[in-house]
Amino acid sequence: MHVPVMRADVVELLAPERGGVYVDCTVGLGGHARAILEAGASRLVGLDRDAEALDAAGEALAAWGDRVELVHGDYRGLASMLDSRALGAIDGVVADLGVSSLQLDAGGRGFSFQRDEPLDMRFDRSAGQTAAEFLAEVDETDLADVIFRLGEERFSRRVARAIVAHRARAPIRTTGELAAIVRRVVPRGRRGRIDPSTRTFQALRIRVNDELDGLGDFVSAAAGRLRAGGRIVIISFHSLEDRVVKQTLRGLASAGAVIDLTRRPRRAGHDEVAANPRARSAKLRAAERAAGPGQAGGRGES
Repeated sequence: MHVPVMRADVVELLAPERGGVYVDCTVGLGGHARAILEAGASRLVGLDRDAEALDAAGEALAAWGDRVELVHGDYRGLASMLDSRALGAIDGVVADLGVSSLQLDAGGRGFSFQRDEPLDMRFDRSAGQTAAEFLAEVDETDLADVIFRLGEERFSRRVARAIVAHRARAPIRTTGELAAIVRRVVPRGRRGRIDPSTRTFQALRIRVNDELDGLGDFVSAAAGRLRAGGRIVIISFHSLEDRVVKQTLRGLASAGAVIDLTRRPRRAGHDEVAANPRARSAKLRAAERAAGPGQAGGRGES
């Protein structure tokens, strides 16, 4: 059975044993959703941009029948999704950002440099530009900027120059081709450090999926849909995501809209990291909707 990152922390902070309506904005393989339902949630809505993930989640959550609804969509459309289902205030929201285990492990998706496969990287394969298509047309200066900003790669200019030089001879179509280009120009560093192509792959994935665009607005919108006492939990895996989440939640807390439950991000414990290395970089932040004028407490569907 799939075990999601920081499962125990998510359940503790969301407190679904109180019942109510919860939204898993990145349902993936259904691990967090399953834990939330097992702990006592009355209803769960699961969102995902990846249609293959929804199929897997449907199988994992089948035992809960009509208490679960799965929706193919982007979490940044949370408000309209809730409105279309006449869901006003909800009791909890969780989002596990970034690439999922399914996307990394499944062949043919192009997220991992561990296998040589088509350079796709899209969460939603029904729409948008692939990473290969982006690399075929992006200007060298713009590419260097993307790799520097989104991958925090200090050799970004060197990588962009090598990519553009290679594509002048032949298109870059696979993960293996891209990884080989990057490895030739980025020093490996000390033994045991990350693969030299890691940051470039991260940058391209974020760019292809527009992962940072609207993230702060999503956090604000999600917190705004919580009833008093409802909670939001966000797990991020790199500093760019975490910075946006941190700043947004702190801004909401300063305005009195939420109570910050994690002044510092929670991290996975040693045992979890040993069992699941992906958890090493996870940072979890959470907040609770503060009571305000006209806000009702209680649990249940709205």
